[in-house]
Amino acid sequence: MDPRQAALHELKTLVLSFHSVVAIETPEEERVQSLLRAVGVDLFLPLHEWSVVSGLRNSANRDGISGSDDPLKLLKGLRAHDNSAIFLLCDFAKHLTDNKVNRQFREVAQHFARTRSTIVLCGDPIEVPPDLLHLVARFELPLPTRDELRDVVKQTIDTISRSVKVQVTLDGAQTETLLRILAGMTLAQARQAVAYAVITDNKLTVDDLKDLLKRKGQLIRGSGVLEFVPVEANTAELGGFAGLKSWLRRVAVGFTSEARAMNLAAPRGALIVGVQGCGKSLAAKAVAREWNMPLLKFDAGKMYDKFIGESERNLRKAIAVAESIAPAVLWIDEIEKALGPTGSGESDGGLGRRLFGSFLTWLQENRRDVFVVATANDISALPPELLRKGRFDEIFFVDLPDDGERRDIFAIHLRLRRQVAEQFHLDALVERSRGYSGAEIEQVVVSSLYRALHMDRPLDDELLQAELRYIIPLSISRREDVERLRALAQDRFVSVR
Repeated sequence: MDPRQAALHELKTLVLSFHSVVAIETPEEERVQSLLRAVGVDLFLPLHEWSVVSGLRNSANRDGISGSDDPLKLLKGLRAHDNSAIFLLCDFAKHLTDNKVNRQFREVAQHFARTRSTIVLCGDPIEVPPDLLHLVARFELPLPTRDELRDVVKQTIDTISRSVKVQVTLDGAQTETLLRILAGMTLAQARQAVAYAVITDNKLTVDDLKDLLKRKGQLIRGSGVLEFVPVEANTAELGGFAGLKSWLRRVAVGFTSEARAMNLAAPRGALIVGVQGCGKSLAAKAVAREWNMPLLKFDAGKMYDKFIGESERNLRKAIAVAESIAPAVLWIDEIEKALGPTGSGESDGGLGRRLFGSFLTWLQENRRDVFVVATANDISALPPELLRKGRFDEIFFVDLPDDGERRDIFAIHLRLRRQVAEQFHLDALVERSRGYSGAEIEQVVVSSLYRALHMDRPLDDELLQAELRYIIPLSISRREDVERLRALAQDRFVSVR
């Protein structure tokens, strides 16, 4: 059953099972209207729509009821309604803070439970007063399906074509790429994005796909919890990590149709633990680049909310967006901090444990080609449930870079800043930087270039060596922590080398 049919079936079930109030938290009123019209047709129930501007109207003939734009008068009218029907009330929840409206709403809900009528609250957000929560059934509206997005693309082009001639040169594969880019958008957002791409030059071509992807990134950032991370660097810019790169190429077959034919699930994720500054974050970008997938970064700081239930909702929203964009890479940086405390839960009322439990359940049951790359600095803070086999396909350990990796890292950062790496004595730099992390080597190059610019001279080995002597690496300043981390990882995790 496709998502729209599943949503239609669930809504019909709610109406038939005496749920007098259903809340659909979404900005997509037109999709809610479309679904409710279909429910009304299937169940032979009239649909009425209300807003504070237009009042109550029959969706079929658009006839309005005089005076019904007042919330209290509307409810009094509904209280006298004895025939079964569906009433869509847009942005009505905010009026429930009024005591009279609240009380009248409760009586209408109780009355409708007997007459088998249903009120559907639509808006974003929908905040129902606590004393009415027991009357309200929540319905999660799924994001638009690929077929719905395909229809929107066609309708948008047809509408613009009435004014100007539109040239569409996308082949079948490029059209599928377009639909993958639009996945996760609302119908209104998809319509606006396509219209913007077409109107600029009256064309829809493969050149527009990159701009549409950027627009999608802006929309994802606007959603709050997820950040769209452009992946422009090649995996070669990740110094070392040969073992990880080889593993990525090997398990990528899990996304193919041949693997599905053998009932093999796609890989679900990798946990990367290790010393700070040694490339764990770069590894997440390398996964997305290697597999040519969009990279979404989970922003835990924006997930936590002071209102009860909002943090859980933010987590569900992030997962829903990631699934809608699949196949995609979901990056959770410092997962031991991202999902909050998982101990007794006394400090946060158990919120961290609930969120962590929800995430683990999704990670175990995820079947939507969302590959999770989680990074962690502190292994001891990771709960045993996360390290159990089956949560992630593999757990990698990132140690301080060896001689060859430090050479690669020096060369990468010198070339990145328009220096000719071959003009430097890399062997001497590698020897002097023993125990340095990749981030510390980058800082050596950057600081040396600042010094060179200040002294109005070209960068040379002398400046680099001086900066190496000045910086105290983490392996020395926090030697005990690094050694303890290495001891914990030994014989437990797979090396990225």
